[in-house]
Amino acid sequence: MAFQKFVSVLFLQLLLVLLVLDCANASALKLGFYSKTCPRAEAVVTKTTSYFVSRSPSLAAALLRMHFHDCFVRGCDASVLLNSTKINQAEKVSIPNLSLRGFEVIDAAKSAVEKICPGVVSCADILTLVARDAVSMIYGPYWEVPTGRRDGRVSIAFETLTNLPPPFANITQLKANFASKGLNVKDLVVLSGGHTIGVSRCSTISTRLYNFTGKGDTDPKLDRNYAANLKKKCKPGDTKTILEMDPGSFKSFDEDYYTVVAKRRGLFQSDAALLDDVETKAYVQLQAITHGATFAQDFAASMVKMGQIGVLTGQAGEIRKHCALVN
Repeated sequence: MAFQKFVSVLFLQLLLVLLVLDCANASALKLGFYSKTCPRAEAVVTKTTSYFVSRSPSLAAALLRMHFHDCFVRGCDASVLLNSTKINQAEKVSIPNLSLRGFEVIDAAKSAVEKICPGVVSCADILTLVARDAVSMIYGPYWEVPTGRRDGRVSIAFETLTNLPPPFANITQLKANFASKGLNVKDLVVLSGGHTIGVSRCSTISTRLYNFTGKGDTDPKLDRNYAANLKKKCKPGDTKTILEMDPGSFKSFDEDYYTVVAKRRGLFQSDAALLDDVETKAYVQLQAITHGATFAQDFAASMVKMGQIGVLTGQAGEIRKHCALVN
């Protein structure tokens, strides 16, 4: 019994140390980190992002998703950008990341910055800035990004499965997942609002439509009319048809997502799960009723928090020369 108590205390102390280290690294980030070493860096990243997003606005959702997937696995260290090697399968090739796109935007921004300031600006900072710029370019909120992140050297495909919240997660799983990253329940419901832009595929909701409990049934939490409409678009086994995550409004960053969820028309089970918790449900209903009165500012604040998850600073990690390769 004494030994078990000792182990428990030791475990709690270790968690506390890791939390303190995480906070210390996050506090090392600051606005204008490159103001002296590469003063044009952020302007160059914005210009590059604008070039791509203006030609293909749907990239905004893809780049926001990429940033999310990076931060939730090993922290915001650009590990999602690394290629696999002969001896390691990287995050890029994991099932949740096979549909990621927009890597060319990050590569172009990195290349442009390297021309003026070689070896100074990290891929992790570039990805964070690109996500912010992409959202603001489709009339979403703009937020100041503290910089100073460094790039990680490790990327393991399997880690995505244990760190990224799946689209079929329930509210208990979602809250636990976000809490493990230092994000609270409000961050969960606010960042879920990122689903206001982007698309998915029928394969993602096939079980929800056709075999929810293994008896050929449909998820009862899904609005009947919406379910019927989805079944017209998605036949059993369909893996190619694309679906809007926020029907009728998927190209614009707005509060309509919450109106959709409130009507039980959220595409994923994880969207519907927001109605299963008192706090998240209240936020959904508030934004739906007030037409997103606080959504933009809330989203900006939660994005800043997310961008500080597990960051590497100081002498940790490295500044990659090429975002897909360790030095």
